[in-house]
Amino acid sequence: MADKTILYVEDNLANRILVRRVLEAEAYTVLEAANAAEALQIIQNTPVSLILMDINMPDLDGYTLTGKIKQIPEMKLIPIIALTANVMKGDRERSLEAGCDGYIQKPIDVDALPQQIASFLQEVEP
Repeated sequence: MADKTILYVEDNLANRILVRRVLEAEAYTVLEAANAAEALQIIQNTPVSLILMDINMPDLDGYTLTGKIKQIPEMKLIPIIALTANVMKGDRERSLEAGCDGYIQKPIDVDALPQQIASFLQEVEP
């Protein structure tokens, strides 16, 4: 069931562990990708309902990866949320221009994250 399956694309293991623990406690299934290649492989093989995208990754940045994912026809309607430490003026707008459907800044608020995810998922329900 894809309606509560989230892919978290993040090169930092500690960040992946924290987000996974927070979201799994709220009954989400969290898949993890440490880089763009892993992310693309997962979305080709597993239905997901939302993608959390780190922007600063070593192999392919989150802006570029978001663009690649949004070009896949079956992924066009899947929300991609930038989860990033880029919090300077204009970073939110740059994320949205790159194709992200939302923006959450790091460090995450562990109390607010589940509600933020739920609101992004509700926005795409038919």
